[in-house]
Amino acid sequence: MKKLFYILCLLLIFADVASAQKLPAPPDYGRVVINNYSEKAGFAPVVFDHWLHRAMFTCRICHVDIDFAMEAGATDINADSNKKGFYCGACHDGNRVFGNKKMFASCSDKGQQDDSKICDKCHSYRKQVKKEYNFETFTAKWPQKGLGNRIDWEDVEAKGLIKPVDSVEGISIKKSPLRAREDFSIGSKGSWMTDVIFSHKKHTVWNGCEICHPDIFQVEKGATRYSMLQIYGGEYCGVCHGKVAFPLIECQRCHTKPVQ
Repeated sequence: MKKLFYILCLLLIFADVASAQKLPAPPDYGRVVINNYSEKAGFAPVVFDHWLHRAMFTCRICHVDIDFAMEAGATDINADSNKKGFYCGACHDGNRVFGNKKMFASCSDKGQQDDSKICDKCHSYRKQVKKEYNFETFTAKWPQKGLGNRIDWEDVEAKGLIKPVDSVEGISIKKSPLRAREDFSIGSKGSWMTDVIFSHKKHTVWNGCEICHPDIFQVEKGATRYSMLQIYGGEYCGVCHGKVAFPLIECQRCHTKPVQ
């Protein structure tokens, strides 16, 4: 049974290598198209670029404090909820200031009546809309690494090139920071692959603790049992890796423990 498991894992990796060239272009990696209600209301679907928001805010703000689901399309976002200050409207309310710049209001009645270009900022799927932020220009001086966005997000943050905001006034609950946990190893079940070194510190910069615990992983070390097949299926580590965080094809990014 174990031999069959290893063979299946190898086949998945080889298939991923073969399809590596089919990965989205760096600006498109992590892009989410939201169309729960848009086309029904006569608008183009919304295009959400993770790279831009990730450069400014932690993942924890959106997926914990504001309560966006981790699965694309699973959050019941509509114009009315945005206008009331939920979801996108929690920040895009026309009043909040970030980086000395006031954020535009999402789904405002004034924007829909007076200026369709405001709607196009989000409702841009398959439309020729000039973006305010260009990926190549915005990330030109950042360290690059690997596939996906090809951005070394860990290094970019560590060098202070970006400083992701981790709280939103009036929404986030102010709390004392938790004690940083030490790195630990996760044993590989195959002799052909080294063990994983997992760093809590690197992950908590953007995620905090709440994104992973307890919904994805139980708090107690070793209590959650999972396999590479499940990860490739979008569970556990695969909730983020392969979708927004670097692709699973980059085995050496996780399996870093030297072979003894």
